Amino acid sequence: MDTKGIKEAIQWRKLIDVLLDANQFADIVLKGGQFINVITREIYQADVAMKGEYILMVGDCEKLIGPATEVENVSGFYITPGFIDSHMHFESAMLTVTEFSKLSIPTGTTTLVADPHEIGNVLGVQGMREMVREAKTLPNTVLFTVPCLTPDAPGLETAGQDVTSAEMKTLLNDPHVQGIGEIQGFSNVRPVFENAPELIDDLIASVSYAKSVGKTVEGNAPALFGEELAAHIISGGTHISCHETTTKEEMVEKLRFGVSVFMREGSSQRNMAECIRAIKEEGMDSRRAILVSDDMVPEDLMKTGHMNEIVKRTIAQGIDPVEAIQMVTINPATHFGFKDIGVLTPGKRADIAVISDLINMTVEKVYLSGKKAAEQQRLTVEIPAYTYPDSVKRSVKRKPLKTNDLVLPSQSSRAKVRAIEVIPDQNLTGAREFELKVKDGLIQPCIQQDVLPLAVVERHGRSGRIGKTFLHGFKLKRGAIAESVAHDTHNIIVCGTNYEDMVTAVNRVIAMNGGLALINEGRVVGDMALNIGGLMTDEMTGMEVSEKIAELHRLTKEELGCGIHVPFMHLSFLSLVTSPEWKITDMGLIDVDRFQVIPTVL
Repeated sequence: MDTKGIKEAIQWRKLIDVLLDANQFADIVLKGGQFINVITREIYQADVAMKGEYILMVGDCEKLIGPATEVENVSGFYITPGFIDSHMHFESAMLTVTEFSKLSIPTGTTTLVADPHEIGNVLGVQGMREMVREAKTLPNTVLFTVPCLTPDAPGLETAGQDVTSAEMKTLLNDPHVQGIGEIQGFSNVRPVFENAPELIDDLIASVSYAKSVGKTVEGNAPALFGEELAAHIISGGTHISCHETTTKEEMVEKLRFGVSVFMREGSSQRNMAECIRAIKEEGMDSRRAILVSDDMVPEDLMKTGHMNEIVKRTIAQGIDPVEAIQMVTINPATHFGFKDIGVLTPGKRADIAVISDLINMTVEKVYLSGKKAAEQQRLTVEIPAYTYPDSVKRSVKRKPLKTNDLVLPSQSSRAKVRAIEVIPDQNLTGAREFELKVKDGLIQPCIQQDVLPLAVVERHGRSGRIGKTFLHGFKLKRGAIAESVAHDTHNIIVCGTNYEDMVTAVNRVIAMNGGLALINEGRVVGDMALNIGGLMTDEMTGMEVSEKIAELHRLTKEELGCGIHVPFMHLSFLSLVTSPEWKITDMGLIDVDRFQVIPTVL
């Protein structure tokens, strides 16, 4: 038996002593609350007694109250297991694990399962290890599902570091690593099978090793049905999830195939309402329906909440509150095989949320391992700031650009071009064609048609390439936006109404060694440095980042006339080559379904 098993056995014996010895008592008792039983889908009055970090008893706990027992009167409140976010990215919030946790714990989220493939694409194993190291300092539970492949589409994009099955032994044997994250390298099932079958071999090697050491594997199956969905499920070792489900029809088929559907409801991608129709309209069992955030900006965490807000939206779609809570507690715990969280029964970890308003999911108190961690939306525990080493803060390896580096030339008076179409609140994109004017041999943007230049500048010092195309639907009226957050390889992505401002925006990001930049008429309208891998910052608190992003969103709208909400997040997904239909990388315009680079100018 290992050390962990021995310690666990000792704790079980101590709990039994407290329960049966008339002279021993609980440390804390939550008295008189309405208990939400996520196992039986009941609500009934019950006390909850805690000893150390464990649940001691649920029910009548009067005998367990001693002279030193702290009794919390929660009459009129609801007691539920702490919430689990089963799929999220700290990098999307631009926050360290610490600062994200400070914002999410008071909302009732006690467990985070994070996919670090963003920092993995930039800094490889080193970057992921640094994130895991930070997580180990925190009072909440933070686990990681690591990528088994970076970049996701070798030959179509350039990452900062390459990760393959060779790195799995190093990564998967850390106890804070839950398993392999979303297997995006086989999301485009048929194109990969036909054009890059070696990726499937490497994927299965990684999955086989993960299974051999008791780790889980998460899927990524956008718009997959039939034999393609079956192939994806098998490639993940037969038990997978999918957080890219966007239609009722997908939800139905995936549930029937045994997939755990992670119903995404983040800041820019909201699919829960469509997915939940399979449960409401078809009466399907919800045990494999799980709510996740995927990508959330800190402003949303501050203003609306985290998993409590997503549960609230789910209830508003007509789902019973207890069933909705199951989707962030027992359902994910079952999917991952968590033995000590997700339910409140004797001997389990005392991760608890106390709720005053069940419909609006108003969280009043939060307990982490038997200690009060938050009350009335404020932390009651001290969580010190965390600083990353300098080794992960020098990730932009690119010299400044000149205007000629970004222009698209043409010998004609007018040019027919392809353009990526933004689909609001999705990472899916459309495919369009437009005719644009040519001036002095350069293809001109057209604000009237909302067709603007879009480029991805390789910043890892490996290829030096610049991919160029056009974008429709971003609704930018003036200036340019650039950022070093561009899924998943995180090169610098830039869009603008003119090439001069675009170059200035890219050069500002380079000068900051990563970050966000807004430029209008050659002037910096607003910016924010992201010193950790060009993705996150440890120089500001979560509240400060929230306020800064809110300011940049306001400036984007007021100074640049941008008409799409959360523009940085929408822009960042235009390079995600695992999601249909057209995307852009440093290689150029990518036809995702055909797994190839296609020309922008026809």
